[in-house]
Amino acid sequence: MNPLIKERITESILVKQTFLLDEKLMEKVQQVADVTTIALKADKKILLCGNGGSASDAQHIAAELSGRYYMDREPLYAEALHTNSSSVTAIANDYGYDEVFARLVKSKGRQGDILYALSTSGNSPGIINAIKAAKERFMVVVGMTGGNGGKMNGSCDYLIKIPSVDTPRIQECHIMVGHIICELVETAIFKK
Repeated sequence: MNPLIKERITESILVKQTFLLDEKLMEKVQQVADVTTIALKADKKILLCGNGGSASDAQHIAAELSGRYYMDREPLYAEALHTNSSSVTAIANDYGYDEVFARLVKSKGRQGDILYALSTSGNSPGIINAIKAAKERFMVVVGMTGGNGGKMNGSCDYLIKIPSVDTPRIQECHIMVGHIICELVETAIFKK
C-alpha cells in the first residue's frame, strides 16, 4: 500500500482532533448556526463566496440549505455567488476579478442577510472586497479560513479558523463545519 494514503488520512484526523479540543471554536460554530437560523427565520438570504475548492464548498453548503440536508422540508434561501458564469465573466472583464464577489454582494445583499466568505488563507482580495461590500450593507459576515485567519481577522462578525495551514485539510474541515451548520439550522427551523 502507498504510505501516502495513510499519511493524508492521519493528517485529516489530527486536524479534526485539534478542532474537537477547541471549545471556543466549537462554540463559534454554534453561534454561526444560531445567527443563520435567526436570519433565515426572518426571511433573509444566505450568500456564499469562495475561489477554487472554496467555491465548491460554498456551492455545496448552499445546496444543502436550499435543497435539503437530512429533512424533507421547505427550501431555504442560500446562493453561491459564482454560479452565474455570465455575471462572473462580465464583472471580471469590466471591473477585474477582485471585484466579482463585491459587485454581486452589492446587487443581491441587503441588511440582515448573511455572507459566508470562504478563503483558506484569509487573504484572497476578491473575498476581502466581498466582506467590505457586505459590511457596507449591514450584512452579517461569517468567515471560514485556516491558520491565523490572514486579512479576514477583524473584518468578520464570526471567523471560523481551522487549526491548519494545509489547504486540503482546511477545505475538508470547512465542508465538515458546513454540514454541521446545515444540520443545526435545519433542526432548529423544521424539527417538530
